[in-house]
Amino acid sequence: MVDSSDSPIQKRIAVLVSNDLNHDQRVLKTCATLEGLSWSPFLIGRTMPLSGALAIPFAGNRLSVPFSKGFLFYASWQIRLLMELLRTSCEAIWANDLDTLLPAYLASKWHGVPLVYDSHEFFTEAAGLTGRPLQRGVWLRLERWLYPRIASVITVNDSIAEAYVSRYPNARSVKPRVVRNMPLKRPIPSDHVDWRNKLGIPADAVFIVLQGAYLDKDRGVIQAVEALRSQLHWYMVVVGAGAEFDWARSQVESLEGRLICLPKMPFEELCTLTAAADLGFSLDRGIHGNYWFSLPNKLFDYIHAGIPVVASPMPEVQKIVHKWQVGAVIKDHGPGSIAEAVEEVLSVPRVDWTSRCAKASEQLNWQAEGDAIKEAMLASSIG
Repeated sequence: MVDSSDSPIQKRIAVLVSNDLNHDQRVLKTCATLEGLSWSPFLIGRTMPLSGALAIPFAGNRLSVPFSKGFLFYASWQIRLLMELLRTSCEAIWANDLDTLLPAYLASKWHGVPLVYDSHEFFTEAAGLTGRPLQRGVWLRLERWLYPRIASVITVNDSIAEAYVSRYPNARSVKPRVVRNMPLKRPIPSDHVDWRNKLGIPADAVFIVLQGAYLDKDRGVIQAVEALRSQLHWYMVVVGAGAEFDWARSQVESLEGRLICLPKMPFEELCTLTAAADLGFSLDRGIHGNYWFSLPNKLFDYIHAGIPVVASPMPEVQKIVHKWQVGAVIKDHGPGSIAEAVEEVLSVPRVDWTSRCAKASEQLNWQAEGDAIKEAMLASSIG
């Protein structure tokens, strides 16, 4: 934890998230932007079973709850977070996602401070709620009560913003501001790590990376592995955590070294790995409303690393890939379609992809999105 008590910045903003803080790049980038707007972020997150030491460049605290999933987790998390907020002195609150919004809203009323809601996804249409009408109904009722009352809302792309407008045409926020979850503009990693040699990938093999902080179900890992089985010249590295990552680990032995699974790693190290690959997979399946509208972080990570992408045919993703000509879009998630898209990418010289990605990254970066955060603060009367 970093102590900001000696900072000349006086205005303190509590930033809430239900993960362990260390690997949430969007939250950390948001906090850096807020700091540039003369706010002192104080992050509140959660201690998780595999959490390492808190390593963030801001003041922060992680809360423990007695459960890790299901109704009891969410109920205890709401109570624990509210108790923490009621005794936290702050001049504003920034709530990330629906699972922090109720405590944030109640605490903002208690303290008499403004609230910004940053919706990282279309939460009530998430994969984890598909086929679970009771759980989805609880979250939807909560959203219907809270969302229209919030003056300032941010979300991650135009499709989700339009979905919120359609669902809540009379909300105080009118339409969410869009802050796409793009990387900070930075040069392609120059630190040389011979990842092929380190991971045992032959020089003439196709080196594919599929990354994700949390590879939940329907993130396309299963389909990528099935395509890998029939393409003996491919090697694929899957980086992350979650249900499909765990499934991929169970398949490693059957693929005789061509599937490599690595746990979440520091962002800078991940950048060097990504830049070493021939291409990146972004194969989320748009069978849930949240995924259909999504614009995955990894898409931009690949672009900033200078590698082409083979991506799912979802509207926001297709828009980026086609506009900037940074890869190929699959026709469907069958192994044949994935292989066809890979061959399409490999038919273009690597230097062309590097040039196209560099041009795209000039505009697709976090710095270019920062103005919307300032506007959101002003909309909440806290600028």
